[in-house]
Amino acid sequence: MTNKEILLASRDQSLKAFLMKRIKDNGGWVNAHMHADRAFTITRESFDVYQKQTLMEKWDTLDRIKAAMTEDDYYRHFSMAVERMIEQGVTAMGSFIDIDPIAQERAIRAALRARENYKKDITIKLVNQTLKGVIDKEARYWFDKGADLVDIIGGLPRRDERDHGAGMGLVHLDVLMQTGKKLGKMVHVHVDQFNSQDEIETEQLTDKTLEHGMHGKVVAIHSISITAHSLEYRQKLYKKMKEAQMMVIACPFAWIDSPRREEQGPTRNSLTPVDELAAAGIPVAIGTDNISDYMLPFSTGNMWEELKLLVTGCRYTDLDNVINVATKNGHLVLGI
Repeated sequence: MTNKEILLASRDQSLKAFLMKRIKDNGGWVNAHMHADRAFTITRESFDVYQKQTLMEKWDTLDRIKAAMTEDDYYRHFSMAVERMIEQGVTAMGSFIDIDPIAQERAIRAALRARENYKKDITIKLVNQTLKGVIDKEARYWFDKGADLVDIIGGLPRRDERDHGAGMGLVHLDVLMQTGKKLGKMVHVHVDQFNSQDEIETEQLTDKTLEHGMHGKVVAIHSISITAHSLEYRQKLYKKMKEAQMMVIACPFAWIDSPRREEQGPTRNSLTPVDELAAAGIPVAIGTDNISDYMLPFSTGNMWEELKLLVTGCRYTDLDNVINVATKNGHLVLGI
């Protein structure tokens, strides 16, 4: 063999080549969580929002962006995100969609148009984003309206906890569970996003899943703060999650920029603990979350980069299950 042939052979036998081939052989990538309606909305002029504002502050800043977007704007951005997925070999995706007093029905109408347009190329599951919560009267109106239009019920309990006081995140979860049960739909919930031992939202979500009998129908998104707790706490939580047949979606790039903390706790990073969750029998899927927007301006929606970060950051070496994370588990969490 020539030197060139040797180099080419070595490249083709690399771990990346192995994983990419196996992912393709198993039906292609599944992007289990994203916000396609907001994709590619960050600009150089608006970059200061990312520089200066916390996540919670951005929840409100997004209002002026959403208010300015027409249905055609939403369609264009959603379509750009979908095409980004198709070109990578993504065969299924789940996207949260803003359906609230600001976006109203513009984003969901655009998403439904895009789904119809791309239906031969990719399976798209839609989830309602509850960025305004579900407690406020007007927010609840749009939540209920959105619940009928989407495939999966979405939640963000921290919003109502922030706006309406302690314990209202649990009320938020009750509303999600009741709605999911009534409509026969799965529930996807943003939880434990701040990498803090003060957060126990994954446990709260698990408890509500058991309480409402929604076994196997509920998916936690992020669950980063699990690793801020002791090993004893984590092991007890995993047993409970297994009982509830919980599933989890990791979005590695979404929280890798978490700010430094001075609080004490286990040595950790800001990644969903796929190694521990998988060992406990809890399926983990992967998503890109936000793509080039106010939340994640530098994310390009690259599935390989997401998977590489998760595997490397968690030192997760079970390659067979890594393939499941990228494919099979995505189908599970999206109910496909």
